[in-house]
Amino acid sequence: MCVAVWCGRQFAGAGLAVEAQLWLISETTNDVELPTKPPTPHRDSTSTTNLPLWINNEAVHTSSTIPVTQATSAPIVHHASSASVKDATKAANTSWTAFKSWRTTTHVFRRDLILCVAAYFELHAEDFVAWQIEETSCTETWAKQNVTLSLSFPPHVSYLKEIAAQVSSVTGVIPPTEKPNTIGFVFKEPIGPILCIAPWNAALVLATRGIASAIAVGCTVVFKASELCPKTHLGITHAFTSSSAPPGVLNQIQCRREDAAEITETLIAHDSIRKIEFIGSAALGGKCPALVLDDADLQEAANQCALGAVLHHGQICFSTERIIVFESVAELPARAGDPTADTEDFQDLLIKAMQGLGEKGVAGSAVSEGIAAHASDIIRDAQDHGDSVLVGAISSNPPTLSLNPTIIRSPSSSSRILDEETFGPSASLYIVSSDAEAITLANSSAYGLNATVWTRDMSRFLAMSRELEYGQVHANSISVYTSPTASQGGVKGSGFGRQNGRWGLEEFVVDKFVSWCG
Repeated sequence: MCVAVWCGRQFAGAGLAVEAQLWLISETTNDVELPTKPPTPHRDSTSTTNLPLWINNEAVHTSSTIPVTQATSAPIVHHASSASVKDATKAANTSWTAFKSWRTTTHVFRRDLILCVAAYFELHAEDFVAWQIEETSCTETWAKQNVTLSLSFPPHVSYLKEIAAQVSSVTGVIPPTEKPNTIGFVFKEPIGPILCIAPWNAALVLATRGIASAIAVGCTVVFKASELCPKTHLGITHAFTSSSAPPGVLNQIQCRREDAAEITETLIAHDSIRKIEFIGSAALGGKCPALVLDDADLQEAANQCALGAVLHHGQICFSTERIIVFESVAELPARAGDPTADTEDFQDLLIKAMQGLGEKGVAGSAVSEGIAAHASDIIRDAQDHGDSVLVGAISSNPPTLSLNPTIIRSPSSSSRILDEETFGPSASLYIVSSDAEAITLANSSAYGLNATVWTRDMSRFLAMSRELEYGQVHANSISVYTSPTASQGGVKGSGFGRQNGRWGLEEFVVDKFVSWCG
């Protein structure tokens, strides 16, 4: 039959004029109940002072709540319902029930659903920006980069549109078989209900990609939202339900931190949950290096290394945490002998760039006192070990939420900053004399997420990129970079699995071999 599916509204041009779109999709629904008119956006659930859980497309309020605080100004901005074991179990059961019919929907319907979600984000971009600032104390610039308004980074909506574009690329094969009169098929089957655990630091991108990739290939999702940004995460859930996601396809719960272990273990152990999409924690972070070679554009390298270190107060797994520079450009002899020389060395350029970002307040603030304390403790530890502080340092005790952009030069082997993710606006600087030494130092980390190399020599870069033990290696780019059309993921202590486009979709399907004999 022909079912009317509402696809929100899309911005048309810089004037933000809106045009309603109603798509007609020829769809055999297989008992999936779909609305036949545009659903009313669930604004009531994201504007209340007690944010609900969302199970089977219904708001669930609980007596136990979580206070959500705006860290920089201290007030409680709202409360959120906190899930119990019973709530978590209900979410998993509902997800399984929905999966039995959702898995049979066509790729066309699932593709168009994801496009509807993208349109919803465009329509409600200002709300998503405001919610992120309110809950995570991020800068407006960072909040916009996480939605759709950035000119410097791929907008959040681009990831959704690429996921939608790649849905039809998930295909099986007909392999040759050695058995006479037999034909074989390898089908790509949705793996089942997914538990998605997403963090607060890139609250929209990280959660939405995982959720959208799973739903796009026929899985359902139990979304364990962050207790630090439940309103932002509830906005994601409502983007799907307002775009006609059937009941149970996406359920959301959040819980108090003291209940998190029990709730998470309940969901992991539940028979219905078939895979876990887990993003976050220091155990799966990064210690991303930037290698500045002797032929690099030093000014641009210094600017981007500094920005990569302080953006979003360093609370990004892709942050530039280590800067490895060739000694021939680290401190130029001409500069050292003549302070009036025009040519500046990389170290001086980096210090000025960090100072400039600090004066402009680009770093913003930490999301909480605990995150700020962790970052400051690592810098204080380096200071206590006698490490050289080129710029910044920790002076206040207890620390403020907005830390000074800091560079530590050549930290000692016993300093925590050597290979512990600071999650603050800081980086360490190292001096090397060869490509081999730079590669060895860059690889001497438990992590393997992102690396960047600054050079004008493409062949030299490609040779080094193959030796660097990182999931992504970029040339002449800020470390905080990923593309909607390319795979993203880590190696070593930065986890496994891939996101973005078809790579993310493949994570949520399994191969099934079926043969016909006769």
